[in-house]
Amino acid sequence: MLKEGDPAVDFCLEGIDEEGKEGKFCLKDLLSLPLILYFYPKDDTPGCTQEACDFRDNLNSLRSKGFRVVGVSPDSLQSHKKFKEKYGLNFILLSDPQKEVLRAYGAYGKKKMYGKETEGVIRSTFVISPEGKILKAFYNVKAKGHVESLLRELDITT
Repeated sequence: MLKEGDPAVDFCLEGIDEEGKEGKFCLKDLLSLPLILYFYPKDDTPGCTQEACDFRDNLNSLRSKGFRVVGVSPDSLQSHKKFKEKYGLNFILLSDPQKEVLRAYGAYGKKKMYGKETEGVIRSTFVISPEGKILKAFYNVKAKGHVESLLRELDITT
C-alpha cells in the first residue's frame, strides 16, 4: 500500500479524455497539475456511478483548487465511453484491464464483501503532487460521501 510521501507509481494506460477522445495517458503527462487519481470497480454500477457523478458535480470546485481528476477501472474503453456519455462525466477515465496499475497502487487484492473474502478492486483515491509524490492516500473508501470528505480534506491541505 502506498502512503503519504511515497513516489507515485508511473504508468501509461489507454483512456477517454474530457471530450470523449481515445488516447494513451501517462502519469508524467497528467502531472501538470496536482492529480486526484481514483480507482473504482465497475462502470455504471450503483456505487461507482454515485462516486463518478459526485466527482462530476464537484469538478469545478476541485479545478478551482488546481486539481485534475482521473478515474481508473478494469473496464474497457467502450464501457468507459458509454459511462461517460450516459452520465456526462467531464474528466478522464482510464482502462486497466490487466489490473497492473490497480495492483501497483494497492487498489486490487483481497477484500471483504458481505462477510466473505474476495479478490477485486479496492475503492481507493490518491492525491498526487506535480512532482509525483503521494500527498494523500485513501483506501477502502465508501462511494457515497467520499468526494465531499475529500473536498474537506483538501481545504485543510491546500
